[in-house]
Amino acid sequence: MEHFEIPVDDIARAQAFYRSVLGYQYEPWGEEMGMLRQPDGEGVNGDLHMRGPTPHPTVVFTVDKIEDAVALAVSHGGEQLGEIEPMGETARYVYLKDSEGNIIGLYDEVSAA
Repeated sequence: MEHFEIPVDDIARAQAFYRSVLGYQYEPWGEEMGMLRQPDGEGVNGDLHMRGPTPHPTVVFTVDKIEDAVALAVSHGGEQLGEIEPMGETARYVYLKDSEGNIIGLYDEVSAA
């Protein structure tokens, strides 16, 4: 399952824009991040987050195992950007540059030990 991330300067303004223009519902995850959801459950959902390491919208791809996907990306001309980071207890993410210099994200879920 893929999703998108959109960096913003003002969460309230951005969520109002995406609600008004595209009909997305917004679910906050604190003050600096939240989920944009399609109201009908169809299509792609994504995140709004305060501007940070990714200055442009990013596509995030779900993979079976991040380490394997990173190794393949590097062997095909990509570059890992930073460390693999945890998201809660069972999910992880990492950013990469693809072979063309675009920043993408990878996400996986691991079994709780």
